[in-house]
Amino acid sequence: MSAQLLIVDDSTSMRQMVAFALSSAGYAVHEAEDGQAALEKAQGQKFDAVVTDVNMPRMDGIELIRQLRQLPAYKFTPLLMLTTESGADKKQEGRAAGATGWLVKPFEPAQLVATVGKVLG
Repeated sequence: MSAQLLIVDDSTSMRQMVAFALSSAGYAVHEAEDGQAALEKAQGQKFDAVVTDVNMPRMDGIELIRQLRQLPAYKFTPLLMLTTESGADKKQEGRAAGATGWLVKPFEPAQLVATVGKVLG
């Protein structure tokens, strides 16, 4: 069975680009439009990895990662940030929250697929 991935971004076009890259690589992709929606989905289903934007309404990506890390099912799940934020302080905040890795937009689809493959082992 292919890995179940959750893509979280408030931009529909960005979600579609990420979903296309990852589903083309054989992953089963699920989408959420913000951190709150993603958290609700994650509480109902176990995803093998989560790729989230940082800046979103209702709940941002860093808070989402914090919340996911508190769920027993997501203690060791790869949680990747995909964002236009490339500042060291944001990266540090993401790492402190429990982010596994960081990808900067605009992203190369091949790089995204390789990174997801690497964190899934």
